[in-house]
Amino acid sequence: MIDRAAVSAALCDERLREELEANLKPGGEHHCPSLSQALYFNGSGADSVEAAMAGKPGSFEACDTAADDICLIAFTSGTTGQPKGTVHFHRDVIAMCDLFPRHVLKPGPDDIFCGTPPLAFTFGLGGILCFPLRVGASTVLAERLTPESLLALIQSWRATIVFTAPTFYRQMAALAQGYDISSLLKSVSAGEALPDATRQSWKAATGIEMTDGIGGTEMMHIFISSAGADVRPGAIGKVVPGYIAQIVDEQMQPLPHGTVGKLAVRGPTGCRYLDDPRQASYVKDGWNLPGDTFKADADGYYYYQARSDDMIVSAGYNIAGPEVESALMRHEAVAECGVVGMPDPERGQIVAAYVVLRPGVAASNETSAALQAYVKAEIAPYKYPRRVIFVDALPRTETGKLQRFRLRQLAEQGGAQS
Repeated sequence: MIDRAAVSAALCDERLREELEANLKPGGEHHCPSLSQALYFNGSGADSVEAAMAGKPGSFEACDTAADDICLIAFTSGTTGQPKGTVHFHRDVIAMCDLFPRHVLKPGPDDIFCGTPPLAFTFGLGGILCFPLRVGASTVLAERLTPESLLALIQSWRATIVFTAPTFYRQMAALAQGYDISSLLKSVSAGEALPDATRQSWKAATGIEMTDGIGGTEMMHIFISSAGADVRPGAIGKVVPGYIAQIVDEQMQPLPHGTVGKLAVRGPTGCRYLDDPRQASYVKDGWNLPGDTFKADADGYYYYQARSDDMIVSAGYNIAGPEVESALMRHEAVAECGVVGMPDPERGQIVAAYVVLRPGVAASNETSAALQAYVKAEIAPYKYPRRVIFVDALPRTETGKLQRFRLRQLAEQGGAQS
């Protein structure tokens, strides 16, 4: 990423000095010629940020920038393979702060934000830094949070708003009664599909209705969401004011309400890839195509089906992997799961479920059969996973997103022994 974005200067934690300096030395394995200088914080040396700050005046003159000057290059988290650099202007950062938070989250100066997404990713950049700054609120920064330590942080700092992924909410729900998190008023989930079982377990444990949302690094932040009384079961929400969206077919023609198709979005933010040919497939006719399959109802609510490349076509049936995952997550034996299509000579594809079991549950043929029967009864017989593969953990990115492409790679190789 340093090489791709031609980064010339770095701010780095003193604890990572040795690793970064390997990129500064010519001839090193990871040498990036564009990276020519670095300052280190949490240190006391002459090249520390603290030393540089000590001699500076208390006031400064802001750099003269234009609204459409480049402000940042954010890299996608790599859920589909090679990360892509996305270019955002100064006006995009302001738009991010004045859309989802103003119209849906509605924070105030007395709020205290916290969460797990790194600041290097736009979910965290907005939720942990820019949103609180925009309204004069506070934020609590912490490293390497676990579900337990995030609950403890909320308790200690009396946090009111938390941002994290469904995986964390699912684990925190089971632990919440051991902590005083009565200060918490709002919780935001994004980054991957939110199973209804996770939403309901979190609500039962805390009394808080989850604010779900879909966004993306390309679009800067969340563009579809609803909160509180506006939440509708099964839906992510409505289009955030400032954006417009529609469901389209392969020819970019709008589809009727209730019809499954591609999500198309446009508004004050949009995709600008850094010298990447994938730009042409993301933006068409002025619409951004995030790569998600949705349907919408007559009231303007949008219902997530799957990533477009995660739709499983089995014996002519279109099956959304997240729907099968949501069903499996309601079974008491399942801690986590990921569902993808596995090549099959007769059906084209079959539904394959990679399942992490709860402690004490045996990975047996009996458990596999019980899960298959449960899915048949919960949704539809043709959607059940014909292969159930028990694993110790699922592959995830730094931000906690499930790396489905790695599961697809395993499935293409025949999966593993179930």
